[in-house]
Amino acid sequence: MNATHKLSHGLQQVLRALARGFFDITHSSIALIGLTVIFAVITLTARPEIRQATEVQLMGWLQEHQATLNGFVSSVGAVERATAADPRDLPKQQAALAYWLSRKYSIAPEPLSVLVAAAFESGQRARLDPALILAVMAVESGFNPFAQSTVGAQGLMQVMTKVHSDKYQDFGGQLAAFDPVSNLRVGVQVLQECISHAGSIEGGLHCYVGASSSEDDGGYALKVMAEFARLQLVAAGKSVAFLAPMPVAPAAQPAKALPDTETVASAANS
Repeated sequence: MNATHKLSHGLQQVLRALARGFFDITHSSIALIGLTVIFAVITLTARPEIRQATEVQLMGWLQEHQATLNGFVSSVGAVERATAADPRDLPKQQAALAYWLSRKYSIAPEPLSVLVAAAFESGQRARLDPALILAVMAVESGFNPFAQSTVGAQGLMQVMTKVHSDKYQDFGGQLAAFDPVSNLRVGVQVLQECISHAGSIEGGLHCYVGASSSEDDGGYALKVMAEFARLQLVAAGKSVAFLAPMPVAPAAQPAKALPDTETVASAANS
């Protein structure tokens, strides 16, 4: 046997030994993984609380891993966090308000749809016309949920957060002032209290803007009442110009409750 043949035979033996060792290691590893999986399945089946915790951790890991791969947060989570809805899914009256306000204030109709629906819901509970709630938002912030005044009024309805911090506790704390729906609901509480205390919408608006001790509110009540009148017509199905002048009676008007469906239908058909 020459040197070349010996070298070739030696290499073959080395390769066979390596292959056998690799097979043994792989086989042992697979067996170990299999035993681990079987043990884990038995443990998770026997202990539901462990299974639940493991599922939560695994889902969190998968979401983080997906976010790392994509370079951004999962689109499902983003949609869930968005304050938006399709205006076509709203009742006709609410959709009309959402589209009209969208055009006037250059705000997308989708987030406005959520606010309009929330105004109707909150108005129903507080016995306030939702058009009045929307008018206050329009004059206070122009539907900017992050607005803040020089005196500390914040959010859509420019609620004095520090003064009414107790009202935000049910929504998680003072930072909820910048959540549109939470701010709207707290603002409705404040507005309802002001109207109830003053006995009229105009008096309540004076109180809401902080001018309850003075007749001069800088024209605030007149602006809100004019927008309120426009929105009532829009809700009734009328065609209304954005800046159409609306006469407002100088005498204080009593607080109006939410109009029922029959009243709105009658107004729309008139």
